[in-house]
Amino acid sequence: MISEERVRIMTKMSLYENRTGAQDLKIGNYYKKDYSSFHTLVTVLWVTVGYVIIAALAIVSNMDALMKNLTMNKMIFLVIVAVGGYLIILIAYVIGAGIFYKNKHNGAKRRLKQYYRNLSRLGKIYKKESR
Repeated sequence: MISEERVRIMTKMSLYENRTGAQDLKIGNYYKKDYSSFHTLVTVLWVTVGYVIIAALAIVSNMDALMKNLTMNKMIFLVIVAVGGYLIILIAYVIGAGIFYKNKHNGAKRRLKQYYRNLSRLGKIYKKESR
């Protein structure tokens, strides 16, 4: 005879496995600090690449205006503004990425804990039915 509770648990587990289960298993293999640090480092890399590309495009598109009136003081000012802008953007992204990836890891761990709890309950139901 089919147990309704067993069917409900199996349905929940199947839905979880098909939606986010595989990704949560990958995330769950990391410690929270390792997962957050690695993805924050990747974010720093991509923010740096994006900033360099945008800065290069801005310089190339305004090359005539820059070369006409360029003095050493203006050049130093532009470099300071560019570096300051980069640092502000980088700090904002690092803080945001750290928070985002820590929350993502916490959510994955919580869902995995529920999945393993359901797996344990399912095992107990099978033992009970086999007697």
